Amino acid sequence: MTARNRKIAVLGAGVAGLACARTLAQAGHRVTLLEQGDAVGGRMASRESPFGSFDHGSQYFTVRDARFEQVLRMSPALCKPWSANAVRVLDPHGRVAEAALPARESHWVAVPTMDALARHWAQPLLDAGCVELRTRVTGIERDALDPLRWQLRTSGPQDSIHIYSGFDAVLLAMPSAPAAGLLGRAAQAQGLAQQVRQVQVAPCWTLMLAFPQAVQPTLTHLGPQWNAALSTHHRIAWLARESSKPGRGGIERWTVQASPAWSQEHLEDDAARVQAKLLRAFGEVTGIHAEPSFAQVHRWRWARTEAPLGRPHLWDSETALGACGDWCLGHRVEDAFISGLELALAVHGD
Repeated sequence: MTARNRKIAVLGAGVAGLACARTLAQAGHRVTLLEQGDAVGGRMASRESPFGSFDHGSQYFTVRDARFEQVLRMSPALCKPWSANAVRVLDPHGRVAEAALPARESHWVAVPTMDALARHWAQPLLDAGCVELRTRVTGIERDALDPLRWQLRTSGPQDSIHIYSGFDAVLLAMPSAPAAGLLGRAAQAQGLAQQVRQVQVAPCWTLMLAFPQAVQPTLTHLGPQWNAALSTHHRIAWLARESSKPGRGGIERWTVQASPAWSQEHLEDDAARVQAKLLRAFGEVTGIHAEPSFAQVHRWRWARTEAPLGRPHLWDSETALGACGDWCLGHRVEDAFISGLELALAVHGD
């Protein structure tokens, strides 16, 4: 085995995991990408409804790093600028404090949905049979047959148990809390686990609403003229008119993200109760009091990084264990990509 032909496990198929796995595979390593969900993309996620899609995770992305810009240029048809026309609103009743926020940088979205870009990045790995979906890693331990390598205990559909073995390195590309939990159960990874525990990430309840009555000939949209807003309402931090994004269709749809503090306070609340409270707050902010034809909430336990690691990734060459994610640098899509890329480069160059 050469340094360019390691067998490497990447745990988590969000943006960080995809960037890491793709980079390592392109460098000639044998990569297995394990994801506990049904699809790749992590919080760069979209949900379908009878009235159109919702980007219920990441709302948009920005481009600051030349490496991120370069990879996006390879898929120009999948990336479109979004004229968010964002404002800051004072509550109650949607009073606008600033007609437009400073235009520091462009807002970009993937088309036709945010998860399209992640699925495109994952396709070569899927084609090569390198991706295991619906597979939750429950333990990292030394290989029973080769103590210099690692094996993974996993739980799959119907709680089936499987062991993947023979890995030269294991890289965790998942939210900081579950990453710290997994690392904390491995005797050799206590130092890494302690570093990951320093990270603080807030949850987010997200509300999705559709108002198909807004596409009647006499009505183009409901409520305010703005398409996105930062809100000072104690329940709501962000609102966006999904139908204003390119390629999304004309039916009026809104995505509402609750504030970190309110989401934490109501983290374990019943979904119906959360939906009712956020719907009321939505009406207070936007002035839209019509009954939605579709309403649904989604809970992200780990959404917005409040205290990042402060470095792009973690890599312990002695144990061949590492970790990456947006939480290393911040909470942007770009932070996740750079973290995964730089971890892959560190592993490849070791």
